[in-house]
Amino acid sequence: MKEIESKLHLLNRKKSKICEGGGSEAKEKQKRKGKNTARERINTLADEGTFYEYDMFMKNRCTDFNLQEQAIPAEGIVTGHCLIDGRPVYLFSQDFTVMGGSLGEAHSAKMCSLMDKAVENGIPIVGINDSGGARIQEGMGALNGYCSIFYRNTMASGIVPQLSIIMGPCAGGAVYSPSLTDFIFMVKNTSLMFITGPDVIQAVTGERIDSQGLGGAEVHGKMTGVAHFVADTEEQCLRLVSELLSYLPSNSREKPPIKSTNDTADRTEESLRDIVPVDSRKPYDVKHVIQLIADDNNFFEVHEHFARNIVVGFARFNGTPVGIIANQAMHMAGCLDSDASVKAARFIRFCDAFNFPLLTLADAPGYLPGSGQEHGGIIRHGAKLLYAYSEATVPKITVVLRKDYGGAYSAMCGKALGADHVMAFPTAEVAVMGPEGAINILYKKELQGEPDFEKARQEKIEEYRNLFANPYKAAEWGLVNEIIDPAELRPRVISLLEFMKNKKDVSRAMAFKKHGNSPL
Repeated sequence: MKEIESKLHLLNRKKSKICEGGGSEAKEKQKRKGKNTARERINTLADEGTFYEYDMFMKNRCTDFNLQEQAIPAEGIVTGHCLIDGRPVYLFSQDFTVMGGSLGEAHSAKMCSLMDKAVENGIPIVGINDSGGARIQEGMGALNGYCSIFYRNTMASGIVPQLSIIMGPCAGGAVYSPSLTDFIFMVKNTSLMFITGPDVIQAVTGERIDSQGLGGAEVHGKMTGVAHFVADTEEQCLRLVSELLSYLPSNSREKPPIKSTNDTADRTEESLRDIVPVDSRKPYDVKHVIQLIADDNNFFEVHEHFARNIVVGFARFNGTPVGIIANQAMHMAGCLDSDASVKAARFIRFCDAFNFPLLTLADAPGYLPGSGQEHGGIIRHGAKLLYAYSEATVPKITVVLRKDYGGAYSAMCGKALGADHVMAFPTAEVAVMGPEGAINILYKKELQGEPDFEKARQEKIEEYRNLFANPYKAAEWGLVNEIIDPAELRPRVISLLEFMKNKKDVSRAMAFKKHGNSPL
């Protein structure tokens, strides 16, 4: 008995030492930066008492630069499994207090082992990134470690959800692992992501810029679109992670989890009749439309601050999670541009991979004109949206709220692009182009001879609007399946989702197709 007690005492002493990480001084330094430690973050995110640690005693084999003589507790990364709101998750958290959370061979091996388990068992993986980058002492071992991680990120893509939380620096090659995952979370003032740091940029180009201005949370949340979620604090960030997980299935073989609600399926919303103005030049907030029709008025927005002319996110309808894509008339009149196309395409592909039905709310006058967009690759980027919708095999419902002209009609999941059902509000204007533009082309020469040019032009515009700027011509062609009272939108969507819940795409001969060539 004494012998086993001695062994247990040794075990507990070793575990306690490892759990201390880089020691009290390193922890205090972390706190002064407004950051929590790796284990504190895990304790905040995981359900109490559910975290089960793996590979605590793993150690690198490098002897260069006398690395074997340095204490590197847990190799600078804590890995294991836990429950988050009762859901199983594999979780890792890099420990910046241990050699700056630098990645070496063993550090990488722990991550790769966890990712392999996630794929094998069909369980989401969440990573908390806080690292100074590659462990220089380990040279090619560190570089090879990154490559091993990137490969597994790619192989896991579309099989299990992958969430990346940036809670400190993430620089150089390290940024590519989060970028290969499904969602990235960042925290204001403490999160950083960049390929090349400010010092190197200044040395090479002469440009002066600080770390936050180069790759902070607000830069990636608003300008680049790298970050899907930006939080004010670490605690808020981890709450967002938990909320997102509540919508996600554990893997691609499952459907998103249904959540019970007291919100009735037949609830109508008469205020929708007034929210979308008849005058197509007047803006309104499409998020208000989404909230009114969603269960309990809850909408979980993704990429809130990036490409605000399009809105994407998750909502539930009678308990079923649905991916929503909607033009935002409050910004750029809802026009599509390069950023909006890429944002929506990426979201659609995630939803299709993990079995979320798609609800599209269309109100766009077309693609944003201008040389900036053309030279920036709007043709290539716009094609990504077409490709994503066409490729998606989940149930696809489109609702035309108002303007749906030309290229926007195609891009926002028109009937021939694969929409299973298209509804339109009476305010909808579905046509090859807007009345003003159409008249300028159709009657250009005829109107030039009119003594009262503007009066004649307005008469022709009104004539065109009466003939085509409505949903009825499209309905005659079968391109709109029904024109509905806006108040009935919620029960209509719920009824359609119920009838499409077992949809199987049997129309495509995929036997000899490896994969398509998306316009990346």
